[in-house]
Amino acid sequence: MSVMKTVEILSESDKSFEDAIENAVRRTSKTVKNIRSAYVNEMHTSIKDNKIDKFRVNVKITFEVGD
Repeated sequence: MSVMKTVEILSESDKSFEDAIENAVRRTSKTVKNIRSAYVNEMHTSIKDNKIDKFRVNVKITFEVGD
């Protein structure tokens, strides 16, 4: 039986939501091993001068806990 754990990560990008998600997974993988999934809980933008300035995501990353 596998034991899983979930952490909640906030990430942002000036390119896209997809890039913000990739940033969250990439950064989390530096300290967390065995990542199995990423669930995008929320997506937001910040606006500057009537244009999207930042793409922000709240991501739940699930990983398998080792023995």
